[in-house]
Amino acid sequence: MLGIEFTTESMIALLTIIAIDIVLSGDNAIVIAMATRKLPKKQQNKAILFGTAGAVFLRILFAAIIVYLLKLPYVHLIGGLLLLWIAYQLLVEKEDTSPTTTIQASNSLFRAFMTIIMADIVMSLDNVVAVAGAAKGHVGLIVIGVMISIPIMIFGSKLIVRVMDKYPWISYVGAGILAWTAGEMITQDSLIINLFSLDRTLEIYGVIVFITIAVLGLGYVKNRKSEA
Repeated sequence: MLGIEFTTESMIALLTIIAIDIVLSGDNAIVIAMATRKLPKKQQNKAILFGTAGAVFLRILFAAIIVYLLKLPYVHLIGGLLLLWIAYQLLVEKEDTSPTTTIQASNSLFRAFMTIIMADIVMSLDNVVAVAGAAKGHVGLIVIGVMISIPIMIFGSKLIVRVMDKYPWISYVGAGILAWTAGEMITQDSLIINLFSLDRTLEIYGVIVFITIAVLGLGYVKNRKSEA
């Protein structure tokens, strides 16, 4: 129905989208919990349902727009560089400055719903850029990936956070996925292809591997310095 041919490549892209969503969406689950905690149980469930549905719709819409924009010159390069910064920031331990620190609970169903939607818009730029890059131009993969990963993220958010706290190396896996996706976006840009004459598969993957290792290495060194 979505025009997807389930090849090995498309399945890898789908799994990448799901992994990116789970890694980058932890704060969104916290927003939902904080925004709805003062509502009666019945309204709380409605706010979570409607807020999640709205967030899913907006993510698919924004990611689809970015997929279209990726057809324009230099957008692959810009999106890839942005994604590299996001991957680095995911690794580097820093003080919490996310919008979740200013989320207030509401006893109004509509206000709780709007809080969830607005917070998701503010916090999801990194997510939609990464997902659009991983989808390789296929909106159908974005739809399926987001619809699978968002419920997992919401209902399993506490477990995911606990596991990531216990095993910090998982953050490196997530950052590696983002950096690899960024490398693919950068090497698909016509400016980079022409500038460095990237016309062979081995050369392209060599650049992607170098970019991924560089981001992970910089993040690791920064974290070691912070610990010291």
